[in-house]
Amino acid sequence: MGSLLILLDDRGRKHAVPVGEGVVRLRGLGTFDAAKLRASIGRRIAVGGKAFLVLEASSRDLRETMERGPQTLAMKDLAAILYEANIVAGARVLEAGSGSGGLTVALARVAGPSGRVVSYDLREESLRVARENVGRAGLSDAVEFRRGDVRVGVPERDFDAVVLDLLDPWSAIPAAWDALRPCGHLATFSPNMEQVKETVAAIRQRPFVDVRTIELIEREMEVRDVGVRPSFAALGHTGYLTFARKVLDTF
Repeated sequence: MGSLLILLDDRGRKHAVPVGEGVVRLRGLGTFDAAKLRASIGRRIAVGGKAFLVLEASSRDLRETMERGPQTLAMKDLAAILYEANIVAGARVLEAGSGSGGLTVALARVAGPSGRVVSYDLREESLRVARENVGRAGLSDAVEFRRGDVRVGVPERDFDAVVLDLLDPWSAIPAAWDALRPCGHLATFSPNMEQVKETVAAIRQRPFVDVRTIELIEREMEVRDVGVRPSFAALGHTGYLTFARKVLDTF
């Protein structure tokens, strides 16, 4: 899937290789024949005396090797958004803002060619970085990028989900409610609890149900022959995720 392959070295380092036609050049590694790379998926190849495994690019690979602009969401948060906001094949999703495109890529990979992601951002540089990362993932046909302020509203309607990664998501709640279809899902990401408080207060002023906020803590385990123990590099707080679902009537 997509237009990238991953070269994995024996130290676990990943090198993203855009695979089109003919010869591919990768800085620091050399030149590759695109057809031979595609024929070597899952196998070991030698480049300049170094060994690499050729892998298809997974969602994790795409995030780890993409160009970085604004901070991207952690994988634990991305996974929760996809599940809690019910992002499925064919879904129509509104995203604000685009950032580096990490969330955009995750949304588009799940929504697929039959779905659509419309991603808004105010910053042209963020749109450029996100557009390039979506393109290198082979997902450009599933995403529309637009420069604009979601807080003042968007013309589109009947989205299955709206995802807000903004400094002030509470300011965009009225526009999100208008853009969602009945029973559509809202998801917001906020680094601190004061943002959550403002956001939930705004959500409660509209007909939403299933309002909940969570924080996810990830702890990797080191599995060795001599025993198993938690990694010292635990991934703690990254942000709070708030979810809600639009309805038309309340009790």
